Amino acid sequence: MEWWAIWLIVAGMLLIAEMLTLTYYLLWLSAGAAVASVVSLLAPDDYLLQALAGGAAALALTLATKLLKKKLKPGKGFRDAHEQLIGKPGIVIERITASRPGIVKVGSETWSATSKEELNPEDRVVVVARSSTMLEVQKTGG
Repeated sequence: MEWWAIWLIVAGMLLIAEMLTLTYYLLWLSAGAAVASVVSLLAPDDYLLQALAGGAAALALTLATKLLKKKLKPGKGFRDAHEQLIGKPGIVIERITASRPGIVKVGSETWSATSKEELNPEDRVVVVARSSTMLEVQKTGG
């Protein structure tokens, strides 16, 4: 069997395997095998050149994909839910004293909350900290 056909069969098998995994790594290996197939048509007896051309193509495509992904879709980083509530405004639903927590509404959610000052229902507050299930709030000027 001719080497170009062997490389083409390898490319096809890698392409099928890629369809099962959806990782894009096997896709680029498949493309590298296709490049090796073309090189084997141009240089049928130079097996090392075929393998190097296919490997170089697969490596170049993998690196290009990683660089392109970084450029087009930069990661926003991990944002914990703790951080998302800090700074959000809310309204007191149940009275809060220094010794007794109350309830505040932040967005569409209600939370248990503490404060260093006494807060009455309908007071406007802002979230300054959060523990696992408790918010710390302080009264806002408006």
